[in-house]
Amino acid sequence: MLKRLTSQNAFLYALLVVVGFTVSCKKSSNNPDANGVSQGASGTRDELTKDSIYLYAQQTYFWNVGMPSYSSFNPRQYTSNNAVLNAIKALPSTGGKDKYSFIDDGSVASQLGGIGGDYGFSANFEGNTDTLRVKYVYAGSPAAAAGLTRGDKIKRVNGRAVSRASSAELDYLNNAIFGDNAAVTLTIEKNKVSSDVTVTRGTYNINPVLYTNTYTVGAKKIGYIVFNSFTTNAVPALDAAFAKFTTDGVTELVVDLRYNGGGSVATSETFTNLIAPPSQNGKVMYTTYWTKTMQDGAATILQNQKFYAKGNDGVTRLYSYADYSYKPTLAAGNQESFAKRGTLNGLTRVYFLVTGGTASASELLINNLKPVIDVKLIGKTTYGKPVGFFSIRIDKNDLYIPQFQTKNQLDQGDYFSGMTVDKDVADDLSKDFGDPSEKMLAQALYYSANNNFTALARDNNLSSTSGATRGQIDAANEKLDHEFKGMVETRALKFK
Repeated sequence: MLKRLTSQNAFLYALLVVVGFTVSCKKSSNNPDANGVSQGASGTRDELTKDSIYLYAQQTYFWNVGMPSYSSFNPRQYTSNNAVLNAIKALPSTGGKDKYSFIDDGSVASQLGGIGGDYGFSANFEGNTDTLRVKYVYAGSPAAAAGLTRGDKIKRVNGRAVSRASSAELDYLNNAIFGDNAAVTLTIEKNKVSSDVTVTRGTYNINPVLYTNTYTVGAKKIGYIVFNSFTTNAVPALDAAFAKFTTDGVTELVVDLRYNGGGSVATSETFTNLIAPPSQNGKVMYTTYWTKTMQDGAATILQNQKFYAKGNDGVTRLYSYADYSYKPTLAAGNQESFAKRGTLNGLTRVYFLVTGGTASASELLINNLKPVIDVKLIGKTTYGKPVGFFSIRIDKNDLYIPQFQTKNQLDQGDYFSGMTVDKDVADDLSKDFGDPSEKMLAQALYYSANNNFTALARDNNLSSTSGATRGQIDAANEKLDHEFKGMVETRALKFK
């Protein structure tokens, strides 16, 4: 699964080759800049890295307006790189909105490109029984080879009974299931029969299309697709799924994004064009608004981020991120237009199944389509991430800080608190993907037949035998949520 980390360099996926430069923004002691930093300033490697984190944020951070000067902030006072970043995130200029920035050591760089290197499954506590269950398994992964399937109850982890009673218990589960251990032993219960299963970490190809099906509702055909991550290798699988929907005569579509934390912007665009009506061709899909410093060409620090690429004249040479245009225009490549993909025409409505884990590129897909087709959201309020980034290489790490926001053709895109749903329904981990009785899917199928949602109170009720509240369960699951949440710029941006 994609964790809270992403690729080493987003532009790699636009076929750019990054040069392995170590960037530390050194300055000269004789010529201090406006922030009081001396050009060629000396310092330890750690100190210069902390400087760089601050200085890149000062010029490229989405909330850089009103940031303190270098001397006032003093990045070297902090005990670690993450402490510097956390201090930046806590600045008043962010308005408390930054829950997105992080530092990556590059260890999971391949995952955005569709290569997994973990166990290949994830788990959450089930709302109505307070039981830990497998929530998805990637085909071809070690977990799949071990026989794990969605809905399996996890009774013990490495011999220890599962509990969410304390932070220590949740920390234990996080380390065992989502840490860097070579293997994990699980006591799994299937159909009331328990067995011990050992899953060993391994490399596998990620296919983010977990399930597809077509349902008949009256005279209508309803397509259903579970899409788990916007990897850069997902397009062939998406094309094949939509070709089948065309053959089946689908006129309404259910897109299950309940665990999809985002990924590639380019893949989100492709998905949008598979759904959008041909009548939108040539009209604005969305606009990317980069940090004003970048739009104005004043983010000179980006000259330190080097790569080889073909220029507008077709000649390959050394460029930097400062050579791109960041203006929010079509000519600069920062305004995308609809371009119908595939042959699935005539869709009248799209139902999105969402949760608090639905984020970023998933929300971009939904926001792109809201002005052009009837959209219904079923589940729980989404994560809320209308901003995105590309990686900044600093020494041996990649810095990810928001640098742009996207807005649809109606200039809508301020969903920092998440997108609210049309029908509030809890995730139903006891049912497999595609089961018509699974609560979220059932609501979509019911709406298709009746043009309204059911009003069953039990959709969100916990079992009467459980002392847990919905908030307690959700809080525990949030701590176990290791899906990456990000919108990574993977388009081939235009040079100035």
